[in-house]
Amino acid sequence: QVQLVESGGGLVQAGGSLRLSCAASGSIYSITVMGWYRQAPGKPRELVASITSGGNTNYADSVKGRFTISRDNAKNTVYLQMNSLKPEDTSVYYCNAEVRIMPQLGAMDYWGKGTLVTVSS
Repeated sequence: QVQLVESGGGLVQAGGSLRLSCAASGSIYSITVMGWYRQAPGKPRELVASITSGGNTNYADSVKGRFTISRDNAKNTVYLQMNSLKPEDTSVYYCNAEVRIMPQLGAMDYWGKGTLVTVSS
């Protein structure tokens, strides 16, 4: 019913930049929060950044000042601009959205399949 498709991952050298995009499509009435999580091998998934429909943002301490999350509500799309990348940023990055498919229903969590970001030293 709802699909999230990420793009923009890849290989970059330390100090470089990448921009991730995630577009939500399907039976969408509204999206409250959109965010990016990441999971490195052998580690739990962690929040990287999130943004509400009103533009309020939240960042993990490890990415503050380097990553910027933004959102286009008209396109149901969220972006993650990643600058000054470090090898420890290497992970699979997952898009998340809290979606209401009907006005009378509560929001449900949807996830993308993930995009790999590899930062070489």
